[in-house]
Amino acid sequence: MNVRNEKNTKGPVAKTREDRLKAALKANLARRKAQARARSGPTKTNEQKKG
Repeated sequence: MNVRNEKNTKGPVAKTREDRLKAALKANLARRKAQARARSGPTKTNEQKKG
């Protein structure tokens, strides 16, 4: 069984991977928030503009 231990990785490879994961997580969170806003329907400001 081959198990990798991320704590043992050293140097710039681990740092770039961490930065890449951080950016991906941030993008995913922004996308999920946008989807949640779209599902929640029109806001009061949108309703006032139509009225």
